[in-house]
Amino acid sequence: MTTQQRTQIVFLGTGTPNADPERFGSCVAIVVDDKPYLVDFGPGVVRRSAAAHQQGVKGLAVENLNRAFLTHLHSDHTTGYPDLIFTPWVLGRNVPLEVYGPSGLSAMTTHILAAYEQDIHERLHGLEPANERGYQVITHEIQSGLVFEDDYVTVEAFPVKHGSWQAFGYRFSTPDRIIVLSGDTAPTPDLPHYYADCDVLIHEVYSVKGFAHKTPAWQRYHSSVHTSTHELAHLANEVQPELLLLYHQLLWGVTEDELVNELRSIYSGEVISAKDLDIF
Repeated sequence: MTTQQRTQIVFLGTGTPNADPERFGSCVAIVVDDKPYLVDFGPGVVRRSAAAHQQGVKGLAVENLNRAFLTHLHSDHTTGYPDLIFTPWVLGRNVPLEVYGPSGLSAMTTHILAAYEQDIHERLHGLEPANERGYQVITHEIQSGLVFEDDYVTVEAFPVKHGSWQAFGYRFSTPDRIIVLSGDTAPTPDLPHYYADCDVLIHEVYSVKGFAHKTPAWQRYHSSVHTSTHELAHLANEVQPELLLLYHQLLWGVTEDELVNELRSIYSGEVISAKDLDIF
C-alpha cells in the first residue's frame, strides 16, 4: 500500500466566523486506511463530508463519522455538532459518536441532546426505522498529552493560547505521517516543541496587510489570540515542516496569493493555502 493510500488530509471546512459561502466552518479530516478522524465540526461538516466521499474519499461516507476531536468551544468550530450527532445516525450510523475536547464539551453535548429530545423520541418510537445507539455521544474532556490511540493513529493534545478558556492543538501520528493541527492560537514559546518533526503543519493564520485595516479593538483581539503570516513564517522557519498548509485564513480583503506571499517573504518552504475539499 502506498503512502498516499494510507493517510489523507481532507479539508471539510477552512472558514472563520465570516459568512464566506466558499468556506464552510472549521473541520479537517485525517483519514487512515479509510478510517476518519475529524478535528472540529463547524457548520456544514456532514455535507462537506458527503461531498468528499463523492470525490472518492471512501472513509468519509457519512455513516462512518464516529470520532472527533475539538480544539475549543467557539461557535464557528462547533455549530455543526448537532449535524454530526444526528445526520449520520439518520443515515445509518449504529455506534455512538465519541468526541474528545476541552472542559465544557460534556455540558454542550447534554444541552444539544436535550434540545433534540422530541426528534430523538419520534425517530425511536415513530414509524421511521432507527437504531438506538447512533445518536448517543460519549464525551471525553481531556488534558494535554496522549488522548487517543488505536491501530491507525496516536493523538496527542497540547495547550494553545486562544483567550481565557481551555483550547488545544492536536498532533496525529499515523503509520506514515506526523500531522499537527494548530487549532486557533496565538504564538507561544512552547509551540515549536509541539510542532517538532512534523511532516505536515496545518495552521491558522491572518494577513498582516489586512490586519492593518482593522479597528484598534479588533487588532487587540486578533493579535492576542491568532497568528499573523509573519509570526507563522518565523515558526515555520524554526520547525521546518515538509508541508505547511494554511486554514482558518483571515484574509480581510487580501487575496490568497497575497497571503501566501506574506509568508514567503520570510519562509522559503512549501506552503499552500487550503480550500474546502482539498485533499492532501
